[in-house]
Amino acid sequence: MRIPKRVAVIGAGSMGSQAMWRLAARGAEVIGYDRYAPGHDRGAAGGESRIYRAAHLGEPGYIPLLRLADRMWEQLQAETGRSLRRRSGSLVMGEASSPSMSLLLSTSAAQGLDHEVLDREELARRYPQHRLPDGHTAVLDRSGAVIRPEASIQAAAARAEQLGARLHRYTTVREVVPEAGGGVRVVTDRGTDHVDAAVVTVGPWINTLLPDLPRTIDVRRVICSWHLPTRHDWFAGGAPSFVRATPHDCFGIPSPDGISVKLGLSFKYHAPVAEPDRLERTVRPEELGVFRELIGALMPDLNPDPIRMSAYMEGYTESGNPLVGHLPGEDDIIVMAGFSGSGFKFSPAMGEIAADLALDGSTQQPVDFLAPAGVGAA
Repeated sequence: MRIPKRVAVIGAGSMGSQAMWRLAARGAEVIGYDRYAPGHDRGAAGGESRIYRAAHLGEPGYIPLLRLADRMWEQLQAETGRSLRRRSGSLVMGEASSPSMSLLLSTSAAQGLDHEVLDREELARRYPQHRLPDGHTAVLDRSGAVIRPEASIQAAAARAEQLGARLHRYTTVREVVPEAGGGVRVVTDRGTDHVDAAVVTVGPWINTLLPDLPRTIDVRRVICSWHLPTRHDWFAGGAPSFVRATPHDCFGIPSPDGISVKLGLSFKYHAPVAEPDRLERTVRPEELGVFRELIGALMPDLNPDPIRMSAYMEGYTESGNPLVGHLPGEDDIIVMAGFSGSGFKFSPAMGEIAADLALDGSTQQPVDFLAPAGVGAA
């Protein structure tokens, strides 16, 4: 009988909680560590809602991973009895002639995604909440959904613990050191553990924990705001989540309770974060200006004065594709980092891939395009 491999998962957030679940489900002896606890608001999973959509703006290679994630979201819900996603559809809007929208349209058609193209008049009829400028088009992704990130992280971590995983909450990992002859030494404030392999999923703290990583992750401060509609029927028609491509670069998620709409911005609006432990969490009034402009131009039936604003962090790579694979020269350390603000929707698939890499040394999932020079999947 095969002895289960002893695997550390460092960071039990968006990716780490899913990795713990999948590793434990496959019989590994899993030890998790988190400087806070699953579902905390200090990392990259805050804000109460995230978008799942199959219609992806960018690399078509994500489509198989999103399909895998779609199935695994359903599996996680079934195993935990938790409602973690709500199917509502998702709108993607942008200039019809732009490269990103052209690629989305061609990929959606080629991959047989369940989608519908809406011109300006049809969008106004079905979703009057939104204004579409001249020359822009909208794509309705019928498989789109709203994910509850904090609940999802807690559900995945709890399921891993049910399957035998151990999670050290409020435990900061200081070092991850490869050992001579194989294996990894994990050094924390509370002591040292020795494991066969380690999966490092610490989000914004990746540069601190692995300073020799070939690719530095650009950590950014992200602001979201929540707005009340000024018309009573704003949520009519299902009110799908939405993404605005260039030149507007924003997204929005109607709250499941039908009260408010969460708005967020793209990378170009995010300020650099020098030290993750010193994130400026207070949002200043002057930072609201871009939200006001977008609401006035595109969503005039939202009150531009927010009922809430919050700040959290995300890690970006230069290419926009995350680092997924073994640390160069280290077969026993797997890195998952830099998901560039778009990774939560396929986090269960990343958990499965992390389990593949830790237990088998390689994965059959199509992740080669996620491997920038210096960090690659085996």
